[in-house]
Amino acid sequence: MESTRNKLIKLLADSGECYISGQLLSEKLSISRAAIWKHMKELEKDGYQIEGKSKKGYRILKFPNKLSENTIQWGLNTEWLGKTIVHKQVTTSTQHIAHQLARDNADHGTIVVADEQTAGKGRMDHTWNSPKNKGIWMSLILRPATLPYLAPQFTLLTATVLADVLTEETHTAPKIKWPNDILLNGKKIAGILTEMQAEQDTIQYVVIGIGINVNQSEQELPADIRHKATSLAIETGRTWDTQKLIQRILLTFEQAYDHYLKNGFLEVKHKWESYGFKIGETIRIKTMRETWRARFMGIAEDGALLTKASDGEMKKIYSAEIDWFKQGGENNADTN
Repeated sequence: MESTRNKLIKLLADSGECYISGQLLSEKLSISRAAIWKHMKELEKDGYQIEGKSKKGYRILKFPNKLSENTIQWGLNTEWLGKTIVHKQVTTSTQHIAHQLARDNADHGTIVVADEQTAGKGRMDHTWNSPKNKGIWMSLILRPATLPYLAPQFTLLTATVLADVLTEETHTAPKIKWPNDILLNGKKIAGILTEMQAEQDTIQYVVIGIGINVNQSEQELPADIRHKATSLAIETGRTWDTQKLIQRILLTFEQAYDHYLKNGFLEVKHKWESYGFKIGETIRIKTMRETWRARFMGIAEDGALLTKASDGEMKKIYSAEIDWFKQGGENNADTN
């Protein structure tokens, strides 16, 4: 159900430059004029510039360009994803907050988003640099009625969502590096971290963490990752509205998630492979017991990395360190 505050914002926005009276707002929202005034003050805290004049009413002079629960939800056209949003100006990790909320019975589709993370999490305990107001640092809480062994498919699904959004909204050409990285021009721009709490045959909840470098300059990236990381601003030469990108990601994710639950993984697999990084090329695979080279053929029906050895043997890889090679076998120093 749409919140009173979002209804208020919509009424103000629809009135354009015209004033709308406090009495009319009171009647349309079924709340007192004193409550209207309190809502106006809260909107001002979020960065809305609102003009109020006696005998005329209220109008919005300027919409905010910062993230908050209100600014993300205003204009968000999802059915269930993001109906509850928890926004933090600074937090250790949105994953950490999301796990706490999920354990406290947060609703399916709850979103945690932060302006800044001080201990952002990546895959295999890697850190994720998350400077203030420079990217999208977000976690989604899901309660899918699927078996735990299928959980890795949510990472691959999310990767296709991010690739679709980047393609459609920014006109860039992203690639997905198995299992959880999004690349632009060979450099990492986004990562996905999927974690879950489950019993033997039941998922209690899944938390999907999304980190996207949006508006960092090259100098703002840590020196030790500049050779392998990038941002949307670096690749396109312009700054981007993170609020609108978040809204687009949430809408696209909801549609893709619902479609996946109804139709299965096969379409996700084909879309993933359309974006797949180095498909058809040779990679080096390292586990605790052995190291070998094989041709990367795509992903299997269960989401595993699918390889073909020189003798023609097909093999599924579920967890390994992957060295990705340039044409001719030269190591590009980028590993999973």
